Amino acid sequence: MDSIDEILGELPLPPYVTAEDVGLAIRAVTVHAAEQWPDGQRCRNDRAVHPCRLHRWGRRVLDQRGLTDRQMQLLIAEQTAPQR
Repeated sequence: MDSIDEILGELPLPPYVTAEDVGLAIRAVTVHAAEQWPDGQRCRNDRAVHPCRLHRWGRRVLDQRGLTDRQMQLLIAEQTAPQR
């Protein structure tokens, strides 16, 4: 965890997870994906140590919604698939 994460803490979860929250969480996980750097994995978007705050928030929202890892991967694949 970066020192900024220690200061700011985790992003709060919504009181209940809506379909809109799931969409935002999928977007957060997709945009804030891991990228390999010489010093280890970093967030592709903000270069924070991976997983960054937004990636962790997205995963926690999807977990709270009750999605399995397989379901999350399918939603992420749909989000990153090229549009026809």
